[in-house]
Order: sequence, then C-alpha cells, then structure tokens
Amino acid sequence: MIGTDDKRVKLAIYDMDRTVTVRGTYTPFLLHVAKAMAPWRLVLVPFVLLAMLAYVLRLISRKRLKEINQHLMIGGKVRRARLAPYIESYADAVMAHNVHAEALDRIARDRAEGYRLVLATASYRLYVEAIARRAGFDDVIATDHLGQDMDYVRAKIAGENCYDVAKLMMIREWMAREGIERSHAYIRAYSDHVSDAPMLVFADEAYATNPHPPLAELAREKGWTRFDWK
Repeated sequence: MIGTDDKRVKLAIYDMDRTVTVRGTYTPFLLHVAKAMAPWRLVLVPFVLLAMLAYVLRLISRKRLKEINQHLMIGGKVRRARLAPYIESYADAVMAHNVHAEALDRIARDRAEGYRLVLATASYRLYVEAIARRAGFDDVIATDHLGQDMDYVRAKIAGENCYDVAKLMMIREWMAREGIERSHAYIRAYSDHVSDAPMLVFADEAYATNPHPPLAELAREKGWTRFDWK
C-alpha cells in the first residue's frame, strides 16, 4: 500500500467489460447502431454468428472477428458525425443499465485517494471514450480504428487489439508518452479475466473483479484481492 508521503504517480487502471460493466459492450454496441441507423443490417446477424464460430474454431483472430462484425453491422466506412448521436445514446444506456454501482464507488474512492483513472479495454475507443467520460475516467487506452483522426470510421483496426499482452504493451506505451516511468509510478489494476494477467502482474496492487474461474484460481495463487460486484 502506498504511503501518504510517497511521491510516485498513482494510477488506477481498470478493464471495462464485466469489470466496470455487468455485461460485454461490443456486440450490443454494434446492434444498437444497426437498429438505429440501418435496421436492414440485422438480417446479417447470422453471418456475425458464423464469424464467431470461425473465431472459436481458431480460423480467424479476435482482431479479424471484430473487423468483420463491424463491417456487417455498421459498414466498412461510416462518417463519425453520423455515428456520434448513436455513440452518445449507447453510452447513456450503458451507464443506466450495465454498470456495477460498486465499480463506480471504487472509481470514486480511487479518485479521492489521488489516483489518475485509466480505462484500458479491448473495446473500441470509438464508443469507450463516451462511457469513460460518464464514469469519471481521466484517460482511455483502447483498440483504435485505422485512421483514428479521420472524419469517417473504417472497419479496420490500427495496430493491436488491446487484449492480453498487447494491452500491457499499450499501457507501457501510453505511460512513456505521458512521461511516467514505471519506477516512479504506483499502480492499481482491476480486471475480471485471466487474459489481463500481464496487466495485473505489472501492477503493485491487483484486484480480481468479478473473476471468471481461471482468474479466480490465479488470484488465489497470487494472493490478489477479490471483489464480487453484483
């Protein structure tokens, strides 16, 4: 535990889906946009299921799965201005119906203790930033679209999907850009899934939050604190 006279930068890094939120957010986001913007795309849902099966069978990567599903449900190239109102309405819906109240309490506690709040997630920055603003986060590390600064969104991921070891790599890169040396930082990390083990090991304090069985087992081995937010 960090002392009151410790001058290190304090970071609280949270996973999002099933850590802060109760359920996943990616597929519901695609369906939310499709229903509102182009309902005819819902007839393509069976192809989304086929893509998911291909991923389960390891025929395509998780990154490629996300690109295919976005192309099917939203389109290959859509103007950000057109998506903006649906992103905001989706973020409102997430905050109203899909967030652990205990997570918001913990976020508020971390802020009160002087932590810089970072949301690090494999979900798309495209809609994560709107959720992060509402939940009180200072920074977002997330999966980016190719041409992130363009006025339209392509169904193509730039760089890595922010998942597993790639998430830790992106956290390190973000810290370097912010001028935060690891030796001068004290880090809390929260996640529900064992794929975030690299991030949790990297942290000074690791919290297994609503953990699925593999993470619960790892948390027992490592002596990490467990939270069960219902």
